[in-house]
Amino acid sequence: MEHYINVKNLTKNYKNVTALQNVDLDIPKGRIIGLMGKNGAGKSTLLKCILGLLRYEGEISMFDKSIREWKHELYGRVAFIPDVSGLDPRLTVKQTIDFTATVNDSWNWDKSERLFAQSDLPCDQKVATLSKGMKTKLYLLLTLSKDVDVLLLDEPTLGLDIVFRKEFYDLLLGEFYDESKTVIISTHQVAEVENILQDVIFIDKGSVLVNESVDALKDRWHIYEVPQDQEETLMQYNPKVVTKTLGHVRALVEGKVDISDSKKIIPSLAEIFIALTQGN
Repeated sequence: MEHYINVKNLTKNYKNVTALQNVDLDIPKGRIIGLMGKNGAGKSTLLKCILGLLRYEGEISMFDKSIREWKHELYGRVAFIPDVSGLDPRLTVKQTIDFTATVNDSWNWDKSERLFAQSDLPCDQKVATLSKGMKTKLYLLLTLSKDVDVLLLDEPTLGLDIVFRKEFYDLLLGEFYDESKTVIISTHQVAEVENILQDVIFIDKGSVLVNESVDALKDRWHIYEVPQDQEETLMQYNPKVVTKTLGHVRALVEGKVDISDSKKIIPSLAEIFIALTQGN
């Protein structure tokens, strides 16, 4: 399998705080990956290190070349949508498009004109007067107008309504992703992206807990529900997140459970994430 990003023994310290510790990751080509972690877990720091925006210890390479050796050409193959827009509020939408096209060698004018023609963005309106949703859409369409191989998203739809969030991910799938592209989505809104994710990375306190496919993770973990009189038997399987309700006991278990009258339920990614990080 070809990998676009390789991270070896990555460590990042902020004075007396360790944001990332001995992180090893191989990010393959052609996958949509969810990056999940609590606030302060190191998600944004990891993305910024991959982009070469922070100093760090360890090794990071993209497209088989250390990012320390890349110059500006790297940003012709990688795009980043952060949680805070870097758009110039003084420019109009049209001026923003023209400026972005000028400074990006990977700009695709045919695609850009088609995307913006289909949008409801007002070309003559200044960025400063746009709503947060409109600014995010502008940022997304600018990014989708570039022919890049890797797209990094850091809480891209934070604070936006559910209708726009759906439109955002529909655009992402319809206009960017194919089997030659890689997308990494760092988000707290796991439920709305779970159905598009192929792989997940769980990060907690600067360390990677999980890095595997969604299918493999859900094949390994299940929620089992048993009658309350079978609780002692269930506890022998070292369950996580045990809850009791209406005469039944429910818990997340790694592997298979052989208990009569047990009911097996496929867990959500959020349920698995909570179970694996609650002790930390």
